[in-house]
Amino acid sequence: MTPLGADVEAISRANIERVASLLQPHVRRTPVVDVAGRDVDVPCDVVTLKLELFQVAGSFKPRGAFTNLLTRAVPPAGVVAASGGNHGAAVAYAAMRLNVPAKIFVPTISSAAKVDRIRRCGADLVQTGDRYADALRESEIWAARSGAMPIHAFDQVETILGQATLGRELAAQAPDLDTILLAVGGGGLIAGVAAWYAGDTRIVGVEPEAAPTLTAALGAGRPVDAPAGGIAADSLAPRRVGELVYPLARSYVDRVVLVPDDAIRRAQRALWESLRIVAEPGGAAALAALQCGAYVPAAGERVGVVISGGNTTAVTFET
Repeated sequence: MTPLGADVEAISRANIERVASLLQPHVRRTPVVDVAGRDVDVPCDVVTLKLELFQVAGSFKPRGAFTNLLTRAVPPAGVVAASGGNHGAAVAYAAMRLNVPAKIFVPTISSAAKVDRIRRCGADLVQTGDRYADALRESEIWAARSGAMPIHAFDQVETILGQATLGRELAAQAPDLDTILLAVGGGGLIAGVAAWYAGDTRIVGVEPEAAPTLTAALGAGRPVDAPAGGIAADSLAPRRVGELVYPLARSYVDRVVLVPDDAIRRAQRALWESLRIVAEPGGAAALAALQCGAYVPAAGERVGVVISGGNTTAVTFET
């Protein structure tokens, strides 16, 4: 495969199509389901849920992880990644499937479910620091020392192109959507999906009030540090959005709304009680925006919501 490019211009529909063909043997085409709005307590007759929590490794992240491994020259030292948890699990999974050594750095806030996934994939796991930024710093030191190839969780062309294949897939599955709501952490997913739609469909970002990374960037006119807390801190709190993410969001994201932690918990409960879907906090955040009124659709508006991850131990089963 010819090089994809190193800047935002490479995040094009043509390259997304190329990447989608490469990924086809390695990731799942996750389902969509149309749900009566009353069943999940949202003000729509019907809401379309893209169930990306059914992706391999439990979130959308393997799309970007496999793209990196399939389009870049991997050195003998293997790969290294920093993650709140889901990206680490994705890189560990992709590396296991492709027989590549992997070292994953995660902060101490990473959930037990995500840490367990990484370990079960056979990666060398290091827990360090309180937040993603701490793990990222340690991963960069390791990459320089070992020669391992770093795979960034969101601010990398290959990562964004991989996540963009979700947009391509959803456009084929639900072509009549007016609006798509996506949770935002570092912004790789929303940047990729927005790049695919390129203004053809309204894209709305959803962030926890305690981690307003894209909100802060759009307000400042550039990526800036923001608070990094809240219930979804292991997936939606990297402190700032990516440098590649920002111009795509500025061009193609209609708006960003904020939701409180209580609304995210309520969305998790609604998904479980109505659909028996177990979403992690970050995975349920986009639905929370509809439930709490942070985003109010117009009459007849066709709304899609990406349920982006399910790596949680929120539900246990008796034996």
